[in-house]
Amino acid sequence: MLRWRIASTFMCLGLIGLVATVPSGTSLSLGQGVLMDEAPRTDERWQLPRPRPDRPSPPISSYTISELSVQASIQNQLAETQVTQTFRNTGSRQIEARFVFPIPYEGAIDQMTFLVDGQEFEAKLLPADEARRIYQGYLQRNQDPALVQWLGTGMFQTSVFPIPVGASRTVTLRYSQLLRRDGNLTDYLFPLSTARYTSLPIEKLSIRVALAESEEIKNVYSPTHELEIKRDDARNVVVTGQWTNMVPNTDLRLVYDVAVGPLSASVLSTWPQEEEQGYFVLLARPTFDLQAVPPQQKNVVFVVDQSGSMSGEKIQQAREAAKFVLQNLRPNDHFNIISYHSTVQMLSPEPLVFNDQSRSQAMGFVNGIHPGGMTNIDEALTKAFTTLPDNALPSYLVFLTDGLPTVGEKNEMKIAASCRRLNHAKARMISFGVGFDVNSRLLDRLSRDHRGQSEYVLPNEDLEAAVARLYSKISTPVVTNMVIKFNGEGHKAEQGPLVDQIYPRDHSELYAGNQLVLVGRYRQGGQVTVTVNGRVGDEDQEFDFDLKLSTRGENSKFPLVSKLWAMRRIGELIDEIDLEGKNTELVNELTSLSLKHGIITPFTSYLADENSVPLADMAGQRGLTTQGLQSLAEVSGETGVSGRSFKQSNKLAENLMGLEQRNSAQSLRGPGNTTGGMSASGQSLPPRMSRLGRENRPPPSANAGPGALGEAPERDGQNAGSTSLSGLRKVGSWTLYKRGNLLIADNAVDVDLEKADAQIQTIKRFSSEWQTLLSENTPAENLLLAEQQPDEELIVRLREVVYRIQ
Repeated sequence: MLRWRIASTFMCLGLIGLVATVPSGTSLSLGQGVLMDEAPRTDERWQLPRPRPDRPSPPISSYTISELSVQASIQNQLAETQVTQTFRNTGSRQIEARFVFPIPYEGAIDQMTFLVDGQEFEAKLLPADEARRIYQGYLQRNQDPALVQWLGTGMFQTSVFPIPVGASRTVTLRYSQLLRRDGNLTDYLFPLSTARYTSLPIEKLSIRVALAESEEIKNVYSPTHELEIKRDDARNVVVTGQWTNMVPNTDLRLVYDVAVGPLSASVLSTWPQEEEQGYFVLLARPTFDLQAVPPQQKNVVFVVDQSGSMSGEKIQQAREAAKFVLQNLRPNDHFNIISYHSTVQMLSPEPLVFNDQSRSQAMGFVNGIHPGGMTNIDEALTKAFTTLPDNALPSYLVFLTDGLPTVGEKNEMKIAASCRRLNHAKARMISFGVGFDVNSRLLDRLSRDHRGQSEYVLPNEDLEAAVARLYSKISTPVVTNMVIKFNGEGHKAEQGPLVDQIYPRDHSELYAGNQLVLVGRYRQGGQVTVTVNGRVGDEDQEFDFDLKLSTRGENSKFPLVSKLWAMRRIGELIDEIDLEGKNTELVNELTSLSLKHGIITPFTSYLADENSVPLADMAGQRGLTTQGLQSLAEVSGETGVSGRSFKQSNKLAENLMGLEQRNSAQSLRGPGNTTGGMSASGQSLPPRMSRLGRENRPPPSANAGPGALGEAPERDGQNAGSTSLSGLRKVGSWTLYKRGNLLIADNAVDVDLEKADAQIQTIKRFSSEWQTLLSENTPAENLLLAEQQPDEELIVRLREVVYRIQ
C-alpha cells in the first residue's frame, strides 16, 4: 500500500454578511458600497432604498443599481479587483451623492482608484473613530439602521457628485488587496449583499474571478453562489457567474487551496455554542496524472426507452445522449446498450470491450433506435443487471425513461426487489426521468437502492445535455472502494464516532476533474487526521490530512455550513419518508430543521405564510407538515416529479444561493402552476429547482429568458396558484419570519409571545439601550437589526436574552 501524509490547515472563516469587522484570518474584499444623499432637506428623512413591490411610487430620493460587474484576478494571494456599478436616480429630485464604503480593521488595501463616468474623484480613508461618527450621525439624522453593521470599521468616502433626476452615473472602483492564507487555503469574500440597498432589483449582475498560482490549484468552492468553474490548466482557474433582476441577500464567498500531491483535502466547520455537535464541509479533489496512473476500467450499460411516447425530439436527443456515452468510453471499458418498448433489444448478449470496431457497431445500433410500442421497464432492467459482469470493476447503469411501466411487471415494489436481487456487480444506477409521466418514486427508489441518483428532465429541457452533464462527472473514476475516516486527538471509541450524519451517504469513488463536497456533524473540535483509503489503478493507497475542526462556541467560523448540512439532511428525510413511509420522528425532524434553518420545502411552505400557525406551536406545524407530505402519494404528474426533483437537489446541495431560490420556487408553486414565486430577498424565483451546481456547469445566463435565476416578478405581484413569500426574509446567515408587524429571528422561534412577556426585554430603536446593544453585538447580529423596518418589531435572542425591539 502506498501511503501519503499531506499537511493542511483549516481556515477560520468568518462570514458576517455585509462589509464589517472580520476576525483575524479572514480576507475581506471591499468595493460594494452605498450612495448617501448629501442634499439639504427639511421635508423628510433620507434612508437607503430597499426593494418594495408594494410601494405605489418611489420616494423623493431613491436610486437603483442597474448594473454591477465584479472583475477580480488573484495571483499568489494578491487580489486586484475592479467593481463597476451603474446607479440611476429614480427619485423626484437631484441626488448629491457621496459614495461610502467600509473597510476592515486589517484591510491590506492599496492602489485604490475611484471614478465616476471615467473621471477620477477624490476618496479619503477615514479611521474607525471618525467613521463611527459618520455612521452614527447618519443613524440619528435619518432614523435608518441600515449602516449599524458597519460600526467599528474604517471607511472610504468620496467627494460629492450630482445625479440628476432620471440620470445614471457609472462608478468604478479599483484596488489591490493581499488575501490571507491559512495553510493551503485562500479565502476571497466580496460583500455583495450591500447591493440590496436599491429600490429595485439589480438588472444585471456579473462576476468573474481569475485565479493563478505558482502551485497547483486543487479545490475551488463557493458555499454561497452557484458558479461556473473552468480550469485552463493546473495553475489557472476562471470562476464566473451572471444573473439578472436579482437582489443579493448574502455575500460572495470563494475559497480555494493549493497543494502538491495527487489528492487534496480541506475542511470548513462551525460549532454554535448552543448546539451539542458541530458542522463541517470536507472538500476533496483528485489530480492524478492520468498518464502515469490510468483511470480504472469500468462497466457501463446504457438503457434507453424507445416506446411510442418518445417520438419526435425526445428520441433524437436520446440517440445523441447514447452517442455521448459512447464517445466518452475509454479503451478496454466494457459496455452494452439496451433499448426497450414492448420488448427489449440488446446491442450484444454480452458486454463488449470498447474499441474502434465495437464503437462502430454500437453507433449503428443507436441509429436504428425508433419509437413505438409500450414501456417494459422490468424486462429492460432485468436484462441490464444480468448483462453486467461481476469482474470487480466499477459498474454503472444509466437508465432513461419517459413513462410508467405499461407492459410486463408493473408493480413498483416488485420491480425494485428484482433489481436488488440481480445487481451482483454492485452497479451504481443513474436514472433519468423525462417529462411528467414517469413513476418518479420508482426512479428514486432504484437510485437509492443502487447508490446512484435521479435526474428529472422537464418538458422543453434538453435530454442530451442532462445525460452529458451527469455522465461526464462519473466517466473517469480514479479512486474506488474509498473509505474516509476521521481521527481526533484524544477522542476515545467509547465516546461514539467522531463524525456522523454524513452526506452523501455513499462516497466511495472519486472522479477525475471533479470535487467531492462531503457534509456532516462532529462531536469534538480541534486537530483531526482525515484518512482516505482507496484503490488507485492497481494498488491500494492511503492519504492522511492534518486538519482542524472548530471548537464549540469558537467565533462563528462559517455559519452557513450548518445550513448546507441541513439542506442535505432535509433531502434525506424527505427521501426516507417518501420511500419508507411517514413516522412521527421523521416528520418532527423535518419540521424542526425547516423552521430552524429557514429552508422552505414543498411540504413546509406554510412557514413562508405570515398568516400561518404561530411559530412556537410545534404541534400545529407538525400537523401542517404531515398534511403537506400527502402530496408524495402522487408518483407522476407535475406535483410528483417536481417534488422528487426538489429532494434530489437538496440531497446534493453544494451552495446556498441557487438552491434556496429553486427550493422557494418549488415550495410555493401550486398544483398545475409552472410560474415562479417571489423570494425572500425580493427577486422572482424560477419554476425549475433542479440542477446540480458543479464544476464546469454554467449558471443561468442573463438572456436565459423566462424562469431564469433571479428573473424579476411582475410588478403587480399577481402569480396565480402560488403563495407569497412575504412571511419570510433572509439576510446573511439569518432567517426572519414575518408575522403581522413582528419579525421573529430564527433563534427565537421557540418563544411563546403570548405567555413569555415576563421573559422578554423590550427596548426602543434608536434609544440609549438600543445603542448599548449595538456596541455589544457582533457585526452579524447588527446586520440582523439593520433589517428591521420602521413599522416592524423584532424578536431576537442575543446572549441568552430575548429582546423585543420596537
